[in-house]
Amino acid sequence: MASQKIGYFIGSLSSTSINRLLAKALIRLAPPEMEFVEIPIKDLPLYSQDYDANFPPVAQAFKQAIADCDALLFVTPEYNRSIPGCLKNAIDWASRPWGQNSFARKPSGVIGTSPGAIGTAVAQSQLRGVLCFCNSPLMNNVEAYIQFKPGLITPEGEVTDPGTESFLRKYLAELQGFITRVLTVLPRNS
Repeated sequence: MASQKIGYFIGSLSSTSINRLLAKALIRLAPPEMEFVEIPIKDLPLYSQDYDANFPPVAQAFKQAIADCDALLFVTPEYNRSIPGCLKNAIDWASRPWGQNSFARKPSGVIGTSPGAIGTAVAQSQLRGVLCFCNSPLMNNVEAYIQFKPGLITPEGEVTDPGTESFLRKYLAELQGFITRVLTVLPRNS
């Protein structure tokens, strides 16, 4: 199987984010054909249509990082039953200016963790709606709402619960298959 370059976004700006830990775990558990590269969002200014005629260098680099990937993975927390503002801001940058949407035809997956019993279910639902509007083919099954408990993932990204580890491996295998199917139908260079 050919290698897949997956750009991932962490929807939290915190250096101690539990979603950053989840991303580390996913990278550790991923099949060897999946190469992950973080696409940082913390340095993006607040989006304004005033930038559309002349994107700042940080936004140009951000859009290029997305273009350089075969697929995208959103690892998001849930803030106040919604997606974090920093993640929505990043999506707004990537989808602009009109006609230059970086998400169009780019396969994507969504996952997240929180201490709550329903994980990040509401945020993921809202994020899926935004990505659908942005014409990003979404992996809709398997959904992954991870309830985070202290010690679930070590600082090195090792998952300590065998059931969670098995589930995450299956999630990544499904994501890999989904990306392959989408890129077969919608090749990157078409």
